[in-house]
Amino acid sequence: MAPVDRIARLDIDDYRVSMDARVALASLLESFADDVAAAAADLARHADRRTIKAEDVEAYFQLAAYFG
Repeated sequence: MAPVDRIARLDIDDYRVSMDARVALASLLESFADDVAAAAADLARHADRRTIKAEDVEAYFQLAAYFG
């Protein structure tokens, strides 16, 4: 939860972040990361690789509009 706490507190020094807000943020970030990883795996598979590389993740963001 510590990484989520750091993200939740960016540029909001005058505010506290409730536990339920941190849990909600963690859930959304995990879901987003799952989507990115799945799309990157598709791109690696398309390139006949079993290893996801940074280029697959970067390509996902360039092609995100084409992924469901």
